Amino acid sequence: MYPFLPSESVLFVIYLVAITAEAMSGALAAGRRDMDIFGVAVIAFVTALGGGTIRDLILGRFPIGWTQHPEYVYLVISAGLLTPVVASFMHNLKRLFLVLDAMGLIAFSLIGCSVGMAMDYPSVVVVMSGMITGICGGILRDVLCNQVPVVFQRELYASVSLAVCVLFLGLHALGVDTDLNTAISFAFGLALRLLAIWGRWRLPTFSYQGRWD
Repeated sequence: MYPFLPSESVLFVIYLVAITAEAMSGALAAGRRDMDIFGVAVIAFVTALGGGTIRDLILGRFPIGWTQHPEYVYLVISAGLLTPVVASFMHNLKRLFLVLDAMGLIAFSLIGCSVGMAMDYPSVVVVMSGMITGICGGILRDVLCNQVPVVFQRELYASVSLAVCVLFLGLHALGVDTDLNTAISFAFGLALRLLAIWGRWRLPTFSYQGRWD
């Protein structure tokens, strides 16, 4: 499926769980905007697979990943369409979804890095590849739902993706075994993201109300 990511790996399982959770979060966002079922399905798909799609388009990686794995499309669309049925119970699972979202962010970031590395891009492009994969699905979701993307205004999110990508690339440069590198980077990123949620860590914000004229 992806370089450095065999189908039997733990990261692959996390990836499947993550795209399911992201699809459901997208469906909930669509529901808050009173979208019809088609809108729910589209937002679910974009949230779950949009980051990888944008990455592949930017890097010139064809065919795009999910086009070769239609089972991913079935999975995320099914998860999105299931969400309206179970939405009334999902408020009790908020903490679980926060953890799954954190795991997804890290898994997507590591996958994006591995894709960039396999294509022999420079380090800065590899890092951007990881971040695009990690955060762009959520950005697309919020833009389509007419909201300022959460990633730009709340807890550390993109910063966590950046830190994970830099660590993964650094350990790779030091010759650390790929499986060990993945485990270390994943554990570090997950801990950082959960600590950021628990401690409500935020980056400094910029507020400007001045006039240009």
